[in-house]
Amino acid sequence: MSWDLPTPFVIDLRVEADDIDGLGHANNAVYVSWLERCAWRHSQSLGLDLAEYRRLDRAMAVLRHEVDYLAAAYEGQELQVGTWIVESDQRLKMERRFQLVRPEDGTTLLRAKTIFVCIELSSGKPRRMPVEFVEGYGRALQEPFPLEL
Repeated sequence: MSWDLPTPFVIDLRVEADDIDGLGHANNAVYVSWLERCAWRHSQSLGLDLAEYRRLDRAMAVLRHEVDYLAAAYEGQELQVGTWIVESDQRLKMERRFQLVRPEDGTTLLRAKTIFVCIELSSGKPRRMPVEFVEGYGRALQEPFPLEL
């Protein structure tokens, strides 16, 4: 597999019938849901699951998505989504990059970046990252992404 950066966190996906839109391929909103699923599973693997978010009264919420749709996905295809944390100010913001690949032929279907902001769950307001976020997400921090979106 030709990943854009080394050591991605990867999840496997299968394009299901419900993912297909009127144009006959996976709907763009489904692609975004796959990114969210990958990011969440990565967070969980770092020990930052929903229970920990609630305990800390903090969460990482999406501020901005940038998505480049490069090729279509079709029903029955097996796909992989990789993610990397490429930037964190260790206070409020964090950036993830994503790559969606079809292993069958190595085609990259999507590249994306998402900027997250730390919020206080009880108020919904931006708040400084707790040390658990700085350390947990910091363990996965990569060098800056080499490709501009």
